[in-house]
Amino acid sequence: MFSLTSSQAGTGRSGGRFRAGDIVLPRWLRRPARFMHRVNAGEVEAPRYGATIATAVLLGATAVYGVVAGGHLPQVLQSVTARTGLAIAQVNVIGNQETSEIDVLQEVGLNGWTALVGFNAEDARQRLSGLPWVEGVAVRKVYPATLEVDITEKKAFAIWQHGNELSLIEKDGSVIAPFDGGRYTTLPMVIGVGAREAGPEFIAKVARHPSIANEVRAYIRVGDRRWDLRLKNGVTVKLPEKNEALTLATLAALDRKNGLLSREITSVDMRLPDRMAIGLSEEAAKAHQDAMRERYKTRIADGAQI
Repeated sequence: MFSLTSSQAGTGRSGGRFRAGDIVLPRWLRRPARFMHRVNAGEVEAPRYGATIATAVLLGATAVYGVVAGGHLPQVLQSVTARTGLAIAQVNVIGNQETSEIDVLQEVGLNGWTALVGFNAEDARQRLSGLPWVEGVAVRKVYPATLEVDITEKKAFAIWQHGNELSLIEKDGSVIAPFDGGRYTTLPMVIGVGAREAGPEFIAKVARHPSIANEVRAYIRVGDRRWDLRLKNGVTVKLPEKNEALTLATLAALDRKNGLLSREITSVDMRLPDRMAIGLSEEAAKAHQDAMRERYKTRIADGAQI
């Protein structure tokens, strides 16, 4: 076994040992020390263009260090991979009905040279989550050059009128986006302050009476305390602040028995627990007055004969 030592008296080879004193070099330094000894002794000849190669290696190492230290490695990798055939060439958008593909592509942020390897799918997912109709989204990289965007959209429950503005809302009352017509015109409409928050629960109560629910055009929140029902035939039903379920059941029974809501009336006021006031239309009021007048005349005539 060879051991390496160092000494001020010089170096030389003797008995298979490099002697340079009394110090034994660590095992991991012995091979480099032997190589340097051979270089100093002229036994090793430097390769041709060795200095040029060493300079190139040094400059390359410096450039790599600068890229890594400066945080530019992802951009460099993306540029290199994009130009070697790994640029994103296709984006498949799934599950979108209200969200346009143009909006999706804009939030994904492709520039024609974006590489799939360096593309940050999580960042894209967070940007897409900010679109109005997006409830949830998954972004997947499909090698070699495809990006898949799977969108779950929110479900519109009603139209909320606040002032002169119309908005689509979810079942929990959350606003989705402005209402601009289209296939959502058949959704129920809730109007007024507090209607967005309280509307879904109240609509569910009315839905228990299909004969009424099918005729409702709008649910109007009054003073954020109670509800009015505006029917498709123009009749307004005024409900009390409390006992809404019982009042709706009473209204449904009266309509089923007497066809109340299909008569020539303008309103049904049920705010008081012990009475109900019915507003007649102009024609119905005139007909009622004429009937009362004829009845009065008949009574007078009968009294005269007596």
